[in-house]
This record gives sequence, structure tokens and C-alpha cells, in this order.
Amino acid sequence: MLAQPGTSRRIHPVRAVARPAPTVSSPLAFLFTDLQDSTGLYERVGDDNAFEIVSQHFAFVARIVIAHRGVVVKTTGDGVMATFDRPVAAVRTALAIQARIGDFNRLYACGDDQRHLAVKLGIHWGGSLRSEEDGGLDYFGSAVNLAARLRGHSQGGDIVLSEVVADHRNVRLLLARLETRWETLPFKGFSEPVRVVRVMPAFGRAADAGRPRLRPRARCP
Repeated sequence: MLAQPGTSRRIHPVRAVARPAPTVSSPLAFLFTDLQDSTGLYERVGDDNAFEIVSQHFAFVARIVIAHRGVVVKTTGDGVMATFDRPVAAVRTALAIQARIGDFNRLYACGDDQRHLAVKLGIHWGGSLRSEEDGGLDYFGSAVNLAARLRGHSQGGDIVLSEVVADHRNVRLLLARLETRWETLPFKGFSEPVRVVRVMPAFGRAADAGRPRLRPRARCP
């Protein structure tokens, strides 16, 4: 379009919105979860049914996190990010999620194998940057990124731990009775391969005895 004579355009700079500066957080255990093949779930059972199941899954995970004195920071797609003061609490939470996902499927999948969920889990321990804005809380940094990458290498039903988590004294005691496998994996954004411990699936393991149980649904979608 031709500019009209005697007219001009001014470019006004966009002023940056002032945000609180992040603070350095003390080391925390970061747990990331995700649903395996959640896209396929939506395709198999329809948007409404899948949304209902995924929403119930968020509540299921949150109850277990809170029961182990963790904090659900946010949802990430079809998973959650949670923090814990101690690595062993995060690992116990992950074990409880995997042990009880079968209960969840029996209560919420209504006997339909197409609706059964598998959870991917990754845990890392380290320092981070903590940000609080508009009443929300979030964490940033390489420790958070690595925890998310560990979750990405989970195959569903297993748990992927960083070496620093697996070597923690209380975690070693917990893992001594479980089937584990050391691996060295490449991670996007990290220059060197990372040593990890994969806790192998053990469906039906009683890892959460005495904790609050799931409440059955009144109806199935």
C-alpha cells in the first residue's frame, strides 16, 4: 500500500513489564510425570471421555504427592511437576504412583483396556531458580531441565532416577529390594551422556500401604 503524502509512522518501543527477579532455591527433588500415549487415548475413547480420565489422573497424582509431603508446582501437558525436600520422599511418591495406577485403571477405566493409563516418571535433585509471579510458583534451571529429560526417557511403568538421587543414602536403602538397571543416556541440551538408574516396573507392588486410598467413581463415562 502506498503511503499518503504528509503522513508518517512512528514506532513506539514496547516497555518491558517489571517482573520479580527469581531467587536461588535450596536443593530440591524435582519429580516429573507424564501419561504414556495420551494422544492415543483421546483418539481411542473420544475427547470427552479422555479429558475426564486425564483430569481424574491429575487428582490421583496430586493426592499421592501431598500424602508424601510434596508440592504440585504445575501441570505440564498431561503430567505434573512436583517438588520435595528430600529425594527419598520423591522416590517413594513415584513408587506409590506406579504401584497404585492399577487401582486407578480399575476404578476409572471401567474395564475398558483402551482406557488404561501408564505413567512415565523422572526424578532429579539439585538447586534451581525459584520464581513467584501473580501468586504462582515455578522453578527454572539445569536441575529442572534434567528431571524433565529423565521423565522423557521413561518407558511407562518404570521410574528414571538421576545418579545423585539413586546414590542418596536413604534412596539406596529403598532401592535395595527393587529391580534396577544402571544406564548411560544422551540428553538433549546436555553435552555429556548422563548416568541414570531405571527402576523396573513391578505392577502390584505394595509401596504405599497405609496411605489414603482411591475413592470409587459414582459412574463411568
